Formats: sequence, structure tokens, C-alpha cells
Amino acid sequence: CIFSISVFPDSFYFCVTSSLYFLVFFLVLSLVLSEWFAYPSVFSLILELFIKNCKGAEKAGQFLDNLHINLLKFAFSIRAYSPTIQMFQQIAADEPPPDGCDAFVVIHRKHTCKINELKKLLKKATSRPRPYLFKGDHIFPTDKENLPVTILYAEIGTRGFSKFHKVLSEKARNGEILYVLRHYIQKPESQKMYLSGYGVELAIKSTEYKALDDTQVKTVTNTTVEDEMETNEVQGFLFQKLKERYSDLKDNLTAFQKYLIESNKEMTPLKVWELQGIVFWSTLTYLLDMLKLEGKMMNGLHNLGINKEDVSKFLKLNSRVLDHTYALDIRHSSWINDLENDDLYVTWPASCQELLKPVFPGTIPSIRRNFHNLVLFIDPAQEYTLDFIKLAELFYYHKIPLRIGFVFIVNTDDEVDGADDAGVALWRAFNYIAEERDVSQAFISIVQMYQKVKNDKILTVDNVKSVLLNLFPDANIWDILGIHSKYDNDRKEGASFYEMTGLGPLPQALYNGELFKLEQLNSEELETNVLHRMMDATINLQREVFMGTLNDRTNVIDFLMEKNNVVPRVNPLVLHTKWQYLNLISTSGKIILPYTFYKFTLWIIADFDKPSGRKLLLNALKFMKTSVHSRLGVIYNPTSKINEENTAISRGVLAAFLTQKNSFLRNFLRKLAKEETATAIYSGEKIKTFLTEVIGDLPVNIFRTHQLFCQDVLKLRPGEIGIVSNGKVSRKSSCSPFSWAYDRGVSNLFLSQHTCCSTCFMSDLVMKVDALLSSLPKRASRHDITFLRENHSIITINPEENDMFFDVIAIVDPLTREAQKMTQLLIPSSVFKYLNRNLRFGHSTYFSLCSFDSFYRFVLEPELVLVANGITGPVATFLDIPEAPLLTLNMITPEGWLVETVHSNCDLDNIHLKDVERTVTAEYELEYLLLEGHCFDTVTEQPPRGLQFTLGTKNTPVVVDTIVMASLGYFQLKANPGAWILKLRQGKSEDIYQIVGHEGTDSQPDLGDVIVVISSFKSKILEVQVQKKPDKIKEDILTDKEEKKKGMWDSIKSFTRRLHKEKDKKEADVLNIFSVASGHLYERFLRIMMLSVLRNTKTPVKFWFLKNYLSPTFKEVIPHMAEEYGFQYELVQYRWPSWLHQQTEKQRIIWGYKILFLDVLFPLAVDKIIFVDADQIVRHDLKELRDFDLGGAPYGYTPFCDSRTEMDGYRFWKKGYWASHLLKRKYHISALYVVDLKKFRRIAAGDRLRGQYQALSQDPNSLSNLDQDLPNNMIYQVAIKSLPQDWLWCETWCDDDSKQRAKTIDLCNNPKTKEPKLKAAARIVPEWVEYDTEIRQLLDHLENKKKNASKSAFYGGV
Repeated sequence: CIFSISVFPDSFYFCVTSSLYFLVFFLVLSLVLSEWFAYPSVFSLILELFIKNCKGAEKAGQFLDNLHINLLKFAFSIRAYSPTIQMFQQIAADEPPPDGCDAFVVIHRKHTCKINELKKLLKKATSRPRPYLFKGDHIFPTDKENLPVTILYAEIGTRGFSKFHKVLSEKARNGEILYVLRHYIQKPESQKMYLSGYGVELAIKSTEYKALDDTQVKTVTNTTVEDEMETNEVQGFLFQKLKERYSDLKDNLTAFQKYLIESNKEMTPLKVWELQGIVFWSTLTYLLDMLKLEGKMMNGLHNLGINKEDVSKFLKLNSRVLDHTYALDIRHSSWINDLENDDLYVTWPASCQELLKPVFPGTIPSIRRNFHNLVLFIDPAQEYTLDFIKLAELFYYHKIPLRIGFVFIVNTDDEVDGADDAGVALWRAFNYIAEERDVSQAFISIVQMYQKVKNDKILTVDNVKSVLLNLFPDANIWDILGIHSKYDNDRKEGASFYEMTGLGPLPQALYNGELFKLEQLNSEELETNVLHRMMDATINLQREVFMGTLNDRTNVIDFLMEKNNVVPRVNPLVLHTKWQYLNLISTSGKIILPYTFYKFTLWIIADFDKPSGRKLLLNALKFMKTSVHSRLGVIYNPTSKINEENTAISRGVLAAFLTQKNSFLRNFLRKLAKEETATAIYSGEKIKTFLTEVIGDLPVNIFRTHQLFCQDVLKLRPGEIGIVSNGKVSRKSSCSPFSWAYDRGVSNLFLSQHTCCSTCFMSDLVMKVDALLSSLPKRASRHDITFLRENHSIITINPEENDMFFDVIAIVDPLTREAQKMTQLLIPSSVFKYLNRNLRFGHSTYFSLCSFDSFYRFVLEPELVLVANGITGPVATFLDIPEAPLLTLNMITPEGWLVETVHSNCDLDNIHLKDVERTVTAEYELEYLLLEGHCFDTVTEQPPRGLQFTLGTKNTPVVVDTIVMASLGYFQLKANPGAWILKLRQGKSEDIYQIVGHEGTDSQPDLGDVIVVISSFKSKILEVQVQKKPDKIKEDILTDKEEKKKGMWDSIKSFTRRLHKEKDKKEADVLNIFSVASGHLYERFLRIMMLSVLRNTKTPVKFWFLKNYLSPTFKEVIPHMAEEYGFQYELVQYRWPSWLHQQTEKQRIIWGYKILFLDVLFPLAVDKIIFVDADQIVRHDLKELRDFDLGGAPYGYTPFCDSRTEMDGYRFWKKGYWASHLLKRKYHISALYVVDLKKFRRIAAGDRLRGQYQALSQDPNSLSNLDQDLPNNMIYQVAIKSLPQDWLWCETWCDDDSKQRAKTIDLCNNPKTKEPKLKAAARIVPEWVEYDTEIRQLLDHLENKKKNASKSAFYGGV
């Protein structure tokens, strides 16, 4: 058996002439540089090499080490960048290209393929709209931004590209244009390429009921057991030798041989010893990205002189990324409650182990520990404080397991007292009440004070006095609030703490010390965000308890505040800056170790002849006093042209660094940076007055080097201030104090505690390693694994290359399904020869109980395979498969792939190898890459049910559309590589809603269009936020305004369809019939069912088929049937969402599609849909069923018959669970049902069904008949209208007398007789044979017509 998947035309990845050059060029630069054109000189060198003398991938060796060369080959083999090439091709097609141009330029919407027209188009370019640039665009480097954008569409390696590039690159260097390159092939090849990276499964299929189409089975020679007895080997036993050796047991051996031969014919799961090749399936693009990242780190460390034995130790260092997860120490806040000591929480359990107990989803366990801490910064002089007090009151009175603290920010002037200032009055009143009563009462009093606040929302002294007098009527108010109050202790502490933290403008709040974004601090958002933070923190705390790092003896607050992410001060410069990282890796070899070790290396960049530069130097020197592990360097960035007059101080600074040391240097620099010194110098006194005789004049030319470094490497403007901390570049907008450098986050590498090598590390090494590791994306934690017993259960495969290697440890149970999928990662190939593999085997079940019910193959070529000379490319090949079992083919593809069969020479749902005379082949095509997302209404925080999105391009606004589920707000759209525009669909969606935010897209949030770029085989997942328009708040997409206005008369008329104009009636009066089929037999039944529907109605019919499992033959024939019989059809497709429990058996997957996705499979315009089983014969007009009144239920099913009494023993719904669940209700059959899709969506029936399915499907013993059991189980949540019994007759359950009234006949399986379907169909339904014959004649006619056309084409060609 041979199976394969193909995709985009081959020329998009490589071709005989020059596309390979482009791809090698593209991949080399992708692996080497973070930006395509990082440095003009490198770009020009590589480009020249590939244009003039490119011979293939081996040229990459000049730029890559051996490891990355093999990663490059691996990338080629899995076609990792083919979608990127196709993306640019689609963008080019959307321009569109001018006729007859193999290369063309677009300048602000103007096109040309003539170089001499560039000047004309550039002249007024800026007056035209600026084109949108994508994140993946390849932009020639320039320091200027507001330049005319010139986009070249061309194929690298062609003459057209070379001519344009020469001109455009020169203009870009001169600062005239912003040069953008996009790949484009004028005439791409039509041949498609074969893909790697997917799995193929041949699963053994149950044959309890025969499901083979007799028209497909070829006649083969019948063999008997006696014939097969001549076979020497049966299931691994050599019987001829056994009989010769043990002649006295010949009869017994013959009996055993006969038994094995007969059992081999049975279609049962394979025994362990029949296990064939088993392989792993994974999304290989993710694997490639991981290997590239690891390889970059290893290569960088190697180039820094780190031995390969020590590389893994460096990789285990926990790199911390500077992001919003940094936290402040909150131990000095004023707490209003204490979960561990207050009587309010005394009934709660106190053990940390309570975190591990199951709770209802979304619930935060109530435990008497201060796991969750909220600090609110309270300024009584601002309006927001009222909202904060209300929020604290809400949490407190609802006993949310949250400790609440206040930081009071009040007037710090000692002359101001509580008689005039409400903030001071509040502080003194709080202290007085806390001393007289307790802190909780003090908080309650604050709540009461703010309840008295008037419309301006600002607290007054009178509000404070009123509550105090009510609580303490005998107290002297002015002794509490007045100037001589003794309750004013620590008034300044809150303001000091706020200033020290470096937080921005108020309002501010902290959860366990972590900051909130500004938009999360409004009264509506903060409550929700706090609860979300608590749920997320609970998961982390559970992990800590499980790992033993948090226990009942731990002080929780100290535990939280001693984490590495807790800092004494935050600063946007550190936490919210997009860092630039310098490449400090030296390739010169080993490192000379110095005597002094510094953890931080700081460079300050400034013009020290300017006041701002001198102030920055002074602040840096102050910082050095308190940081013993830091060293300081300076870089001169001149503001204007360099000469001796305007560089006096800067020359003095640099000369001091070159000649002075330690305290002498610091003292001199401190003196030189003072303004009085600068005034003296520039007033006429010479710098020699301030320098020792050892320091001579420093030539001005040395500053030219500094200037070029600032300009070309640091990308700073003249005179711009900057700081480099261990290779991380930050631009400072001011010369503010160096408080940011106190943050432990400035360096995320603590090598001072690391002693993995025999010698101490030098400061340069710390700087370079920190710069390398910090520049890479955040990575998962690493752990050392030690095995107790290694003698018999571990296999070690050493790397083939004596070079750097990836250290891989795999722990598998070899007799599990997971092991079948993992082993492919460990096989040798061009990449995996750099693996140091340790395979640890463990087995938890008895060998005799293990069995496998499928064969696996994984499609992965270690290196690129050229499709030529009969080589077909990557395929899955199955050899030596037992012929007896009936097999079904399953494609196991990465998430986000939608594939379809385009060719097969066999019924892939029923592969019986003993009936097949030739090799079974099938070819699949990657039809779509899925775009997935989640959508939420920012006001209700709920998914907007029924909302529709469209996906299109600039020239074709609507290509596909979809509906948002209520489940997680999930939606999916079928797409392909390219640049797409996501919009709300015109109509109700666009009228009622507007998009207000999005993440995971490729456009800025403030851009009108939501642009999504698909450029890889990876899944693309979006998050879209929407809001109702102000004038549409009360409207609902799923509610029809006309339906709201219905009265009694309209309700009576609802028994019949509403009157329409003739045109509208003709368009709306369509029978929508939905069905599914898999395998040739059921497709044969399906065609007959379709014909029976058409013969019994005069209403136009539209059939809807699930595309996922239809054969190529059926898809080829259906258009001809539609033309012959005059019906419409549409193939629908939906990828099973990854978050919904997956089924593995094909039949159960099909059952799932029948019931789980009814709300999203069909467009909103379809009001009703009727499902009809493929093996059903219709004898009545289904228009009557469509118009049947469902009595408010979303769907109607026919109950199982009870009239055939001899089948009572098989009626499982009459006993056990179903009897107690249904009580006196009917159990309904899923062979025929009608769905009111409007009602179905309005009550979120689909989401209810999916929710119940998710809960029940975890148990393998539940939902035996998924498509029937689920709706019957949900009968109390999603009502079922019982259809009259006449609508479905089945011989298995219904008596013969009721057959004459049957409107449809279903060929139900009979568990008693197990009669084959074909035999039953001809016996039970007389017209079935007539329909079958008619369809067979049509198929024969089409086949003959096809053969004649082929002959004509052949002779015409000759």
C-alpha cells in the first residue's frame, strides 16, 4: 500500500533553474540573521554569490556550520518554507501583476516593469496611499522611515530581478526609497510537490456486519485450509521443521497449524508479535524551529569557547524574559484582612494539600492561607478611589479567598492636617479605629465614608467626621484629625513606597506584586482580571505543592516574595522596552581569564559635551557606588560634526578611561561631569588644567569609530542617549537616575552562583553569554533526569558526528500507542545524527493483554527528494501486511491541515488485501490550511453567538465565511498561504458589532482591516474582541425583528409557511438534505437514497455532504448526477477542534459530525436541514417533514419501534441506565431527523451538546452509539420532538404490518441475524434494485464516455 499527500505546485519550492537558489538564499538568511537584510554588506555578498555562481545547498556551507547545514537540509525535506513562497505569490497575484512581466515594481499603487519609469512613479509617490508592509517582508536596511515604499516582485536569480535590484538597492543606500522584496514567479509549474510530516494508519475494522460493495470486489482464486497447510511458515512458526524435529507430535502440530491458519482469516486486532513498523507523527515545523533555536544557542556558546561537555549546563540556566510577570515586594502594605489569622475564615481548611483536591471548574478553593494578595493604591484626592473601595468591599463581604491591602498616598506636608485635607483625615481616622477596634472595623468604616460621597466621587473631611462621630460619639474629633493628632504615624510611608516602586500614574494595583495593564484597572475590568489572576495562580500553586516546594510549614508571603521575578522597583525602560540585542559572539577562539569578575557590564551612550550626557554620566557613577558587581564603559555619540572645540569634555572622559583606574577614575569623572567644570572649560580655561600630566591630548579621529558604532550597530540618532546592559540596548528618553539598574531583571543570568567549569568566568564571558541567552525566545525549564536502574532497560545511541549534539532522553512504554508515534524521532537522518539518544523502556501492563489494532507509517524524508525520473517523493509504504484483516485508512495530519483524497484505486474504507490483485495506492491533497480563532464581546465577556466572519483578499473580499461558536467563542476558516483580510460579514454581524481589538494577527490594532498572514504549515490562532455598536446594544444577531412582533394569528399561521413573493418563494422553498458516507458501499447507498428523495418530491432539493470522507470516485460522479437529475449540492467540511475530545475510530468520528457541529456546518441562511442516513429509502415527500411543527423543540427524531416483539432482548433502552434516565420517554433513532437551525443556534443547542459530549466521552464505555446516545442523553436540556412512527420504518425493530405506512425505510443492522446490507436491501425494498440499476447505468455511461475521451486525446496527440 502506498499513500501520499501533495500540495502547492513544485515550482514554489524549487525548480530546475533558479527557484532553488532563492530558497537556499532565503533559508540561509533565515537561519543566520534575525532580519533578512541585517547588514548591507552581508546581504550584498550573499546575493552576489547566489546570482552569479549558485550551484545548490552546498554553497550554504560558507555561512553555516555543519549542524545548521543539516538543519537546512531538514527544512528542505519537510518543505518548511514552501507556504512562505506561496504567500508571496498570492500577494503578488492580488496586485495584480502587469501582463507579460517576469518582474515588476509597485510604488504606492502604481505598477511598472520598466526601470526607466521608476523616476516618474517616485516623483509623487508620497501623495498616494502608503502600502501596507507585512511582518515577513524583506526590507533593505535604512535609517529613514518616511520614504517612498518601492516593492519589487521578482524571482531571485532571474535577469529581471538582477536589473531591478541593482537600481533599487543603490537608491535604498542613498536614502531615496524603502526597498521591499517579495518573491514572484510569472509562470509557476503546475506539478505539485509531495509533503512530509504526517502519519498514515491502517486500522483493523470490525466485520460484524459486512460492509463491502460487491461491485468492487474482484474475483480471486479460492484457497482452502488444506491448500494453505502446504505453507511452511504460519504466524512465525516453521511447521515443516517442527514436524521433522518432533515427528511424534505431528498430529498435534498439524492441528495447531490449522488453527493458526483459520484464526489468521479472522479480522481481529493484531497480536503483539505481529507488530509491524511503528512510527511517530508530529508537526515537523515546530520541531525544526526548536532545533534551530537550540542549535543557535549551542553554536553561540561553542563560539564563546564553552566546551561541548558544559554547553548543556549553560542551557539549563533559567533565562527570564523582561515582561509583565515581574512583581514588586508587597510585604509592607497595610492589610485590611488576614486569611490565616482572622476569625472570619476560621472554618476554612488550612493545609496546602487542599489545593490538590478537585473543585468545580472556575472555582477558587477557600483555604486559610494568604495565597492571593491584592494591593490597591489609594489616593483619596482622586475619583478612581471610590471604585477601588467598592471593589475591596465586594471581595471582602463575599469572602473571596483574597487578602486585601491598601497603600495610602496622602499629602506628606507636615503642616497639612486632617481639618483641611480629606486624605490626611482618612489616614488618621483609619489608624484611630484600628487601634480602638481592629483593622477590619477600620476598613468597614472607610467603606461607610465612601458611601457618603456625593456625585463628584471625591471624599471630603465631612464624610470622615460623620462616620467617626457615629462610631465614637464621645470622642474628640480634633484630637484625632487635628494638627496635634497622635495618629499620624507613618503617613509618608505610602507615598514613599509608591515613589520607590517606579509605578506610573495612578490608578495602580498589584496582584501578588504583579502589575496590571492600564486598561485592566477600570472598575468593570479589574474584578474580572483579579479573579483570572487568582485562577492562574492557583494552577501554579498546585504545581508547587505537588512538587513539594510549598508545604504547610512554608510562610506563603515570603515564598511568593522571594521568587526571582520579585524586584524592589519597576521601570518601563526595563519592563516595557522592545530590546535590541548586540551580537557579541567572538569566533576568535579561547578566552583569556582575568582576575576580576563582574556580573553586569554597563555602557552609557551620550554626547558628554551636552548637559544631558553629563547628567547621565553622573547618575551612572552614583549607581556604581552601590553596585559592586558592575563595571561601566562609555560610548561617545556626537550631536554634530566632530571637532576639537565641541569634544573637549568627551575627550577628557575617554582619556580618563584609557589611563586611570578605580577610585582615581571615578573621582576624575565625577568632577569632569559637573556643570561648573563644563562652564569653566567652555569659558576659556583649557582641559589640561583638570588632567594630570600623564593624560595627553586625545586625537579627535578616535570618535569617528564611536560615531559609526552608534549609527550602524546601535541604530541611534546623533546625540541620542542610550544604555547597553550585558548586550541589551535601550534608548533612554531622558537622563533620569539609574534606579532601573537596581532591578534584578537587568541581567537574567546569575553566573556568580554557577561553577560548572574548572576556572572562574571573566566579565566579558558573562556579558556575551547573557546577551546570547537573553536575545532568544523564552524557553521551557530544563531538568536533570537520573535513572536508578540502567542495566537492561536503557538503550543509548551516541551521536554520529564528533561535534555539538542535541541531548535527547525518551521514556516510553514500548507496548503503547504513544510509543508507536515516538520512535520516528530517534531514527538516524541528516539532522538526527547530531542526537545523543537515551531510550528508557518501561512497561506497566501484562504482555499477554497487549494488542494493537492498527499499523502506522510516518512520512518523513531525511533529506530533499527530487521528483524526477520516476521518483515520486515522500510516501507512506506498507509492506508485508496480513491479508486477512479488513482495514480502513486514516490520515493523521497536523492540526490545521485539511486534506482530501484526489486519487485511489481501492475502497479506502474497506481494504481487504486478499481480494486485491494489485498494489493499493492513494493520493491525498492538502486542500486548506486552517485559520482558527476565539472571539469575545468585551462588554459581556461572552462569545457573540451567531456572529459571522468573512475571509478574503483585497480584490476578492469574501472567499470563505464562518460562524462563531458559543463554545470558547471558537471559529475556523479555510485558507491557504497568503495575506488575508478578516471582516465581519455584511448584514447583521456588521450592522450590530464592530471589531475593537485582535491578537495573533499581522496588523496593528488601530488599523481598519484585520490582516492575517499565513506563511507556514503551523496552526494560526487568533483572538478577536468585538463590541456592539452604541445604537445596537439591545439587538441580537439570532433574533428576527419580525418574529418578535408575532401575535396569536401569526402563531396559528406558523403551521404553514409564510406567504412570499413568487421570486422569494422560489429561492426559499428548497429541501436541504444532509447526509454522510464513507466507503464505496455506503456511497452506493447514498446515491440510491438521493434518487429516492428526488422521485418523491416536486420541491427543489439541495444535498449537503460531509466532504471529509468522500471518495474521489463519488466527488467525480456527483456533478454529473446533479446535471442529470436537476438538484443542487454542496460539500461541507469542518476540522474537529483540538480542544474537543478527539475520537480515534473513523466510524465514531463520522457519528460525531452528525450531531456535534450542526450549528456551524451550514450557512445562517439555511433555516432547516433534514438528515437522512445513506442506507435509507425515501417513499414520501420530505417537504412534509421539513414543514412539520416541532413544537418549540430544536429538532425532531423518530422513536425506535416497539412492534417487533422478538427483538425485545436487544432493546437496550428498555433496561438499565436508559430505562431510569428516560423514564417513560422514548429512545430515538438517529437515522432520520429534522433540525430547526435557527432555534438550534438561538438556544445554543450545539454548545450544550458539545459540553455534555466533552464530559461523557472521557469514559470509553459511554456514548456507545454517539450520534444517538448524545441527543437522547440530553433530552431534558435540549428537547426532542418525537416524529410520527411512520416517518421511519426498520425491519429490525418494526413489525411487517406497519411497513405499508412507512414514509422512509432504513436498512438498520440486525444484531440477531447480522444479514449483510446489500442482501437485506434487495429483499426488503423492491424499488431499491430499480434505483440501483438506474444509477449503475448512469455510472457505466459516464465511464464509457471517459474512456472514449481518453482514446480521442491519445490519438489526437499521436
